Amino acid sequence: MVPLLLLRRAAARVPLLRPRSGSSGNAGLSRSEARARQGHGQEEEEGCYRLYPGHIPTSPLQKALLAAGSAVMALYDPYRHDMVAVLGETTGCLALPNLRDKMKHHPEGYRILQERPRIRLSTLDVSRLRGLPDGSLGREYIRFLEDNKVSPDTRMPPKFVDDEELAYVIQRYREVHDMMHTLLGMPTNMLGEVVVKWFEAVQTGLPMCVLGAAFGPVHLSARKLQVLATELVPWAIRSGRNASCILNVYYEQRWEQPVESLREEIGIFPPPAVRV
Repeated sequence: MVPLLLLRRAAARVPLLRPRSGSSGNAGLSRSEARARQGHGQEEEEGCYRLYPGHIPTSPLQKALLAAGSAVMALYDPYRHDMVAVLGETTGCLALPNLRDKMKHHPEGYRILQERPRIRLSTLDVSRLRGLPDGSLGREYIRFLEDNKVSPDTRMPPKFVDDEELAYVIQRYREVHDMMHTLLGMPTNMLGEVVVKWFEAVQTGLPMCVLGAAFGPVHLSARKLQVLATELVPWAIRSGRNASCILNVYYEQRWEQPVESLREEIGIFPPPAVRV
């Protein structure tokens, strides 16, 4: 109930962003704000504007309250994806610009930022991907979704990121999360999620991932903790350090590529031969 109350208060007490008096066009706006107004149908309600659809402007204090409340709930129930999403948005002020800069300085990452692809059921040709050869990225990705009964459509849109371009970066991170499971060969059980979080923590530096990697193991049995500590975490950390930025891969154009080939290209080491 506490995080829900915080969300309601944040929405009710949010400072409205208003155009500067006497300004016209995009004067006085940052580059991302101008782009949001021009290209993404900036919503105007009661004289205020949002940086992108669904955006809720918040003050630093409101972000801190939201971060604290969502962190408590996410640690209590790691499957509360709504709380995990809020935590990621309200604590990613340093990591998200860093990820955006990595994308801007990489040819494939830059194209992704320009074209803004989305990974959703409406953008996937599931029948075609299901018909690809075993071992290809597309076939294994669909197999992962079906075996674990998950969908890319469950990824929440950003609300509390106060930059339109950074909002897309965190949206992209969320939508390639299942791709990380596929490449790392990890299921969606608690052990698999913790391993993926260790890899993502090293890769992205997002505090949400660091917290999930550090505190997720409290939900594991002693046997799984031993496997995690001796086999899986060292592998995930080495792979995260060795791999190139996971957001710089245009996965939608790699469906036919073998998973092993893409792992090698990115720099992910083969998964340990242990049961997860």
